[in-house]
Amino acid sequence: MKRMFPGATPMLAALSTLAAAAHAAPACPAAAPARLVETFISADCATCWEQRIDVGANALRLDWVVPGEQGDEAPLAVAALAEAGERLKVPLTKDAANVQPHPATRRPSGLKITAHSGLAWNGYIALALDLEQRRAKALSPQAAGWVALVERVPAGEDGSPEDRQLVRNVIGPLPMALPSGQHALRHLRAVRLPANVKVERLGAVGWIEDGDHIAALAQSASANCTPASR
Repeated sequence: MKRMFPGATPMLAALSTLAAAAHAAPACPAAAPARLVETFISADCATCWEQRIDVGANALRLDWVVPGEQGDEAPLAVAALAEAGERLKVPLTKDAANVQPHPATRRPSGLKITAHSGLAWNGYIALALDLEQRRAKALSPQAAGWVALVERVPAGEDGSPEDRQLVRNVIGPLPMALPSGQHALRHLRAVRLPANVKVERLGAVGWIEDGDHIAALAQSASANCTPASR
């Protein structure tokens, strides 16, 4: 394996691992759910984590923990993100989960996105969102992209009664306007690894918001998926 040059910063090194992770990942497709559903619980509410939440069929689920009034002393403080509160569209219910469903994804023809996460390195991990657009004006100038670093918590682990995609970091909004004459772009960022994360459970979820709807939705394949037969 090629050694990193001596002056490489942790952030640059994390970015360099993204290509390596792409080659190492199993060649199996990620699921393509029809819509995005976000759930929100307060960091103060330990029992909220133990509740089941019905998000419906064929939905991609993102689970957010909102900082609580107890601050760093809150039971779920380690998973809380300031961005969670910014995503909320209604006041948070303190003793139950808030469910925020989005309408069915309306992907314009000729539009494709993929989301990737790299290999964890020295406290950092890379996130990437790739856009391919083969039709002019598929997105409005106001369209914005997002990539979430998610920890996929299986049912029965860490006190969760169901599978969750816990958002541990997020980048966005990202501009989606393509340079003149080009049909593709990539947003690549390195983010800090969150505390107490299990890196083997990490993945990425990407989406594009265009006005009041989701124009594209993607998630990286699970690390333990079975490669498709050729």
